Formats: sequence, C-alpha cells, structure tokens
Amino acid sequence: MIIQPLFDSFSPLAGADMPSTALGLVLALGLDPTASLRPARVGMRDIAAALREGHATFRATISLSMACAALFAVVGAVLFLTLEWLSIAPLSVSAAGGFVLIGPAILAGFFAIADRHDAGGKPALADVSRGFRSLPRGGWVVSFVCALLLLIWLTDAGTLYGFMVAHSPRGFREFLRGEADVMSFLGFSALMGAGLAFILFCVTAFSIPLIHERRANLVSGVVASVRAVFGRFQVMICWGLLIAGVMLLSAWLLPLLLYSLPTMAYASRAFYRRVFPPD
Repeated sequence: MIIQPLFDSFSPLAGADMPSTALGLVLALGLDPTASLRPARVGMRDIAAALREGHATFRATISLSMACAALFAVVGAVLFLTLEWLSIAPLSVSAAGGFVLIGPAILAGFFAIADRHDAGGKPALADVSRGFRSLPRGGWVVSFVCALLLLIWLTDAGTLYGFMVAHSPRGFREFLRGEADVMSFLGFSALMGAGLAFILFCVTAFSIPLIHERRANLVSGVVASVRAVFGRFQVMICWGLLIAGVMLLSAWLLPLLLYSLPTMAYASRAFYRRVFPPD
C-alpha cells in the first residue's frame, strides 16, 4: 500500500531524460561534485588525434595488446560456435551488441598497459592484473552496472527472438540469406540495444578513466561523464557511434578484435585526456 504511492510519485521521472534529471537533482540541491572537473571543448580533430594516439600505443605494445584481445576473441568464437550448434545464429548480432555494453568493464587492463608505456617501462601481463586489482571501488560498481545491463539486453533479445524467429532453426547459412523475420528481429533488437547503449555511454564514457586515475569517485565521475556528453553532444555522439560501430563489426568478425579492441581502448584514454586534461 505504501510502495505504490511512492512509485507513482516518481513515475513522471521515468519518462524523462534520466541522465539530465539526475544531474539536475544534484545541482538543485546546491551540490556540484564535479567543480574541479570541467570538460574542455573538443571537436572532430580531437577524435582523429585520439585515434592516432590509440594506434601508436597499440603498435608500441602490440604483443601484449593482441594477447589480451585474443582472450575475448576466443570467447566470442566459442559463443558463435555454440549459437550455430543450437541453430540460433541470428542471436550472434545481439551477442556482438552485448560486447559493446560490457566493453567499459574491461578498460582497466588496457589503461594499465598504456600507463606503463607512458612511464617509459615495458608493459607486462602483471600490469594488466595490477590494473584490475588497483581499480577503485567506484570502477567496480560501474563495471557491475555494465554486467547488469548486459544481462538485461541478452534476456530482452532472447525473448524477442523467441517471439519473432524461433519457430524454425537458423544456422549461419540461413541467417545470411536475410529472410524477412530475421531482418525484423534485427531491426527491433537494434532499437532496444541503442537505448541501453546510449545510457551506458553517458554514464561510462569518462567515469571509468576518471575513477581509474583517482580524479573522481563514483558519483563525481558519473556526473562529470554525463555533463561532458551533453556539453558537446554532437561530437560525443560521433565518438560513441564510432566506438559502437567498430566494436560491433569487430565482435562479429572476430579477427578484427585483435587490433580494434586495444586500439579503441587506448584511443578512449587519449580522448578522455583531451576532454579532461591532466592537472
């Protein structure tokens, strides 16, 4: 009896822009946890420069970077073989989309490699382990949110597949024929996934590196990330679409992941430092 009125009182916020609403509530209370984290003005040239820096870091750490990425490529290959065996190959696109959602949770290892390289040392596997072990608690909370959204996404995609496609088995051969029900499933699932991906991008685009470098805690990192995304919305959307497009393609064409995963991780770090220059 008590819960329902409370839910009804908050229901108008459910249809609002939640990132902006959260930021507005914080500021309305007279609190600004990001007073020292003002995003710089960036443009498309900064995206290009970040990609160049990401490629340069990959080349300098190529063996270790490819070894780390290979682990995810192997997991993806096992998953795709399982989908083929179960004759539900169209779900491979949803699985690839799920990799975009879980991606921010694995950045700490690649950031540690880049940190070691920038310090003039030779990165090793121990640095990757150290990167995850030393990640502050706020980073693990954000990673948990990524994992939670991944589970929501896979559950929704599986349910939608059951209604639209599961009436007949579909291996990769049948999937590539592009039948009407499969195309409809891909279209509707893309709409669902885009919403989750946008929310996650707003929250994690800059919070993970800010927390990793201990420049922010969980609250200030998330608020700073949302502020940066909406502050230069057109540039940030281009950046987000670039990351999503590259990761989707690479997660489906797995050999590309050996290059694109570490390169985009290092580029994300370089772009973050342009948005929030080091003190």
